[in-house]
Amino acid sequence: MKAPTFEQACKLVDTPCYLVNEAALHNNLQLIQWVAKKADVEIILAFKAFAMWRLFPIIRKYINCCTASSLSESMLAVEHMHCKAHTYAPSYNEKEFTTIAKNSSHITFNSLNQYYRYKDIAKLHNVSCGIRINPEYSVVETDLYNPCALGSRLGVTSKYLNTTLPEGIDGLHCHTLCESTSYDLQNTLNIVKQRFGTLLHQAKWLNLGGGHLMTRQDYDVNHLIEVLQSVKSEFPNLQIILEPGSAFAWRTGVLISEIDDIVENDNIQTAMLNVSFACHMPDCLEMPYKPAIIGAHSIPIKGKPTYRMGGNSCLSGDFCGEWSFDEPLKVGQRIIFDDMIHYTTVKTTTFNGVTHPSLAIYRTTGEIEILRTYSYQDYKNRMN
Repeated sequence: MKAPTFEQACKLVDTPCYLVNEAALHNNLQLIQWVAKKADVEIILAFKAFAMWRLFPIIRKYINCCTASSLSESMLAVEHMHCKAHTYAPSYNEKEFTTIAKNSSHITFNSLNQYYRYKDIAKLHNVSCGIRINPEYSVVETDLYNPCALGSRLGVTSKYLNTTLPEGIDGLHCHTLCESTSYDLQNTLNIVKQRFGTLLHQAKWLNLGGGHLMTRQDYDVNHLIEVLQSVKSEFPNLQIILEPGSAFAWRTGVLISEIDDIVENDNIQTAMLNVSFACHMPDCLEMPYKPAIIGAHSIPIKGKPTYRMGGNSCLSGDFCGEWSFDEPLKVGQRIIFDDMIHYTTVKTTTFNGVTHPSLAIYRTTGEIEILRTYSYQDYKNRMN
């Protein structure tokens, strides 16, 4: 029997389900690996965006390191990425820090206070220490995602750093982007050089954080390489590190849901789904943004059947919309949200005890492999 296509696989799996397309993941990884080699930089995976560890054997074929933001992520790095992590967290606590240090090759501190408190433990475990800087410039317009908003708690501004790196600090970490372009990176680097240029000449490494969406179709990859090569030329002492999250899993999979009901109030039709925006697609409400639905028109078309999508939690605002369809929707019909792997699978909750989507992968062989299903016990054990 002929193996199903990815589109056919979306109709075969039980709902709700996150389904990863292995071929798409390979394509992203090949591009990321090529950029790293061409620009002579290190590009590592940020777990905060993608942490499906059952797929790490694929990722390890292309990259060999990752970034962690917590004790748990640092442990995942060692256990399943088989490497020590580049770790950054807004704050560390005494109960966890020694284990984090054991699991890390690099640790970035958010403040000088934290560095001075934990530097001896870090050095005891041969960790390369860095400090996060805040260049007070970001193109991110949504304050929830803007690390340089007025009064930001993230990073140290130039006002609080002298012209000499604190003793024991090897690197600087700058993260101000969010699904941004290479031109946004270039503009950010110009500000960073103005405000921290003296320190850059003294450092051993510069971590440019995430937000480099190099796998997006319209991203100027060649310009990114030019920007990175220019930095290396100006600061030959620096090892350049990028830690994108979205770029790894960008457009690599979908969230497959099903219509349980269709309700209408005030001439608004809402397709009630067996998934939740609040629980399973939180960025749609937080950013906010409107995801693409396969087979639907994202911009409503007058005269076509138009629906809002409603989640299955009791949160009043658990909805998103509107989309138009060529034919009226029906109960039992599948609604497939595109590009629902990065920053989605890592953020899900069990609010209301709603059924958590399964995790599955569509292999390059055409096989559908169910990686994980969830049950009442998963919900119960979180409260245990």
